[in-house]
Amino acid sequence: MRVQKLEQEKAGLTGDVQQYQAEIEQLRAQIRSLSALPKDQSNNPYEVMTLRIAKISNFFDKDSDGRQEKLVVYVQPVDVEGDIIKAAGTVTVQLWNLNNPNGEALLGEWQVEPAELRKLWFSSFTTGYRLTFDRPEGLELLSQPLTVKVTFTDYLTGETLQAQQVITPKLD
Repeated sequence: MRVQKLEQEKAGLTGDVQQYQAEIEQLRAQIRSLSALPKDQSNNPYEVMTLRIAKISNFFDKDSDGRQEKLVVYVQPVDVEGDIIKAAGTVTVQLWNLNNPNGEALLGEWQVEPAELRKLWFSSFTTGYRLTFDRPEGLELLSQPLTVKVTFTDYLTGETLQAQQVITPKLD
């Protein structure tokens, strides 16, 4: 019984080793292919050159209860030709009140990872990623301009781009 169990375990481990060796060889082939690519980044057709925040970004009343409970930020990665492109990356959004009298300027911060970001592409009256966040705790009155800062880290190049824009919330 013990010998049979050990033989089964050995067979399972042998299968694992073969699978890992196949994965290692696949990764080696991928490294060879990537190493053969030109190092000149100017040939990258998907390079994000700049980042924009669409002017329609603001707080919105999503459930028609009279309270603007959602911050919607439209993020637009732009390529060398000035076209908005769907680029993979991580996005960090910060909301600031730079005129806050109590000194606490940062009101909220959110991060969207590449797997989630790819689902948020939007193309209608504007094109880009539509990011929706809950209104930060403690932000009761939306009566003064706030600053939205977006940081985009390009998944392909690792380059970080930033944009910021003042939004003037509509009165509740």
